[in-house]
Amino acid sequence: MNIAGLQKSSTIDFPGNLACVLFTPGCNLDCFYCHNRALLTNSAPLMPMEDVMGFLQKRAGLLDGVVVSGGEPTLQNDLTPFLRDVRALGYAIKLDTNGQRPEVAEALLQDGLIDYLAVDVKALPEDYPIVTGTDGYESAIRTLQCAMTLGIPCEGRTTMYPGLRPEKLIALAKAMPQLPRWRLNVYRMPAEYREEDALKLRLPAIAETEARRLLPELRACQPGVVL
Repeated sequence: MNIAGLQKSSTIDFPGNLACVLFTPGCNLDCFYCHNRALLTNSAPLMPMEDVMGFLQKRAGLLDGVVVSGGEPTLQNDLTPFLRDVRALGYAIKLDTNGQRPEVAEALLQDGLIDYLAVDVKALPEDYPIVTGTDGYESAIRTLQCAMTLGIPCEGRTTMYPGLRPEKLIALAKAMPQLPRWRLNVYRMPAEYREEDALKLRLPAIAETEARRLLPELRACQPGVVL
């Protein structure tokens, strides 16, 4: 299991739980606004696994949960045995994923290794290639539907990226199945980005005040939308 970063404590990443956050390297999408660009390749420096497990062992009983994020965790070949080790320490587990490997997420959910699933729904189907470099909407939705079918708490997450217009956000709300929770993230300029993306990153983005104005219309089809 490759771990390239560790946030020791968080009260906001795992609803209802005090958790640490583990970051895995590598991703199968390439979003132009990515805030974890250093994790996109497998060249990020790795933490020794004995240090990671040592930390988790020491914090068992003090932290409620572990969030496995990225990068994209489902690319890790030994994710399943790692999560079993985490579960054996008594932690609740949240998985953050872009949803592009629904078969992996489904297996983890069916094995009882995930207590909360967060899936990034990046854009409308036709806009996925522009935002991420590839298609991916259907896989993300399938991943969410796996959790909903099994009755496991889950949420969709969408960053209101530069160039996303209000009417497109409303169209996305209508296109998705009704989700238990749909979290909208306000866009912030990443510290590191490709020079060819500079113009796109400076396109107008939906601000929090505008998003709040849209909430009644969004809630008409996604009652669980939150900012």
